[in-house]
Amino acid sequence: MPKAQDRQLCDILLEKGYVHPEQVTEALELQKIRPKRVGEVLMELGYVDEMYILEALGEQFSIAVETSLEDKVDPTLTTKVPINFIREYYMVPFRKNGSAYYVALNDPVSLLPLDDLRLLLGGPVVPVLCPKDDIQRIIDSYFEQQGENAAEMIDSITMTDDDDEGTIHTLENIESERDLLDLANEAPIIKLINLLITGAVKERASDIHIEPFEHTVRIRFRIDGVLYEKFDVPRSQQAAVISRVKIMANLNIAEHRLPQDGRIKIRLSGKEIDIRVSIIPTAYGERVVMRILEKGSFLFSLEKLGMDGEVHAHVDKLLQSSHGIFLVTGPTGSGKSTTLYAALQKVNSPDKNIITVEDPIEYQIAGIGQIQVRPKIGLTFASGLRSILRQDPDIILVGEIRDHETADMAVHASLTGHLVFSTLHTNDSAGAVTRLVNMGIEPFLVTSSTIAIQAQRLVRRICPKCREEYVPRAEDLAELGVDANDTRAHRLWRAVGCDQCAQRGYMGRTGIFELLVMSPRIQALALRDVDSNVIKREARRLGMRTLREDGVERALRGMTTFEEIVRVTRDDPVEEVVEEA
Repeated sequence: MPKAQDRQLCDILLEKGYVHPEQVTEALELQKIRPKRVGEVLMELGYVDEMYILEALGEQFSIAVETSLEDKVDPTLTTKVPINFIREYYMVPFRKNGSAYYVALNDPVSLLPLDDLRLLLGGPVVPVLCPKDDIQRIIDSYFEQQGENAAEMIDSITMTDDDDEGTIHTLENIESERDLLDLANEAPIIKLINLLITGAVKERASDIHIEPFEHTVRIRFRIDGVLYEKFDVPRSQQAAVISRVKIMANLNIAEHRLPQDGRIKIRLSGKEIDIRVSIIPTAYGERVVMRILEKGSFLFSLEKLGMDGEVHAHVDKLLQSSHGIFLVTGPTGSGKSTTLYAALQKVNSPDKNIITVEDPIEYQIAGIGQIQVRPKIGLTFASGLRSILRQDPDIILVGEIRDHETADMAVHASLTGHLVFSTLHTNDSAGAVTRLVNMGIEPFLVTSSTIAIQAQRLVRRICPKCREEYVPRAEDLAELGVDANDTRAHRLWRAVGCDQCAQRGYMGRTGIFELLVMSPRIQALALRDVDSNVIKREARRLGMRTLREDGVERALRGMTTFEEIVRVTRDDPVEEVVEEA
């Protein structure tokens, strides 16, 4: 139940006009099933900025507020406090004035650790409310002062072959509760892999690629959907690096001929990180891809994912359906699972029985039963779905429809009064209809069970600090189907690159969407088993906005660039909408 101090915070926010009463009501309801402060819930729902929360907390607890710690931090003070203490309580001394130490904190509800800080620092402490990101930057800078980055570390590795063998084969698996950063001063290869992972997490990389070639081993990070080369590892260290990753992932270090898949669980700056490891043999040795997933509670709204306007209104209405299948399509890494998690969160309430079957479970959602697929013991999507139906669910999420059996069970589940969410690998929304038919589902079952299909992609957001204004050429506008009379098209932005975005010109990603609602006209076409292009043309005539059209709209608003839209939607050309006679 919401605590008294949370209700008091809401009263202050309402009094200042920072939130609306219905937003507070929603946050307090969500808080009943999520172990979070009400301020966190309001921020993650996108209803209020962190600084407004800090201002209200400062008034509530009579604590000063610092809007930014930039250029105000004495780095020598951090080393006076054990790093485990800082990570646990998120309290960092950042300035000294006379004998008093000013301590940055983000949550003033628990102030008891300040007594411990007073003893550790040997003087009085003054609490100051600061943004969470500023505190995290202080913690990160502490570790940067203590050691090297991965690229610098490579030059310092001078181990002999005997040392390689002895070190690697006697190391203990670090899949434990120990924080990865605590291991930074151990053996060189361990330190290199640790720095590799911490660097990737710090740069918001989704994947680490370790790729052997004839004379070197290339390391690349995938950041915001694009691969960037980071550095090379000498071939002499290839076996040591691959073996270290295998040990961390509980894989067979003696097997070099067959593909292997594993998982690494670590703690980094107090956060749980789940890393899926895939290793395959190539001509020059084993190739490794490590996919990074930050575990934890999921709290995203559909708006925060980039969904707005008519698409958002349609999806909100679809989520109120009592039965049917809602499909999300797109290639790997297009945010399909994230969208479905946001949808589940929207419908999650104490009066609903919601069960999922996933591979993997990327986020834990309070109040929802989540099943991890385990094919080795016979727990597949199909068998998991069959068992779910015996649990009297209202809403079901199937991670992915991969075969006829899973598709058939999902269809029949929807026809027997269940709302089913799932994903499918197709390029656009119309292609999902023909894909289900090709899987062996009768067209009349597809049309009677499916309520909507949403295709989506992720596009990079242009960096707001260094973006550059320009006037586009008329032929470029025509190529993307932009009306030359649209005044927004006379002032667009291009990516440049600065220190804030690591010279990439982009920071973060947002979604673009294409929603196909199964209207009577679309159902009639599907029953005739027509080509997906015919369905798509009809859907556009009925008002559907394609992926490229939605992307162009984001570019016109200054959120991204035309180049990025073309890169992501190459398979979605502009077509004229033909009106019926």
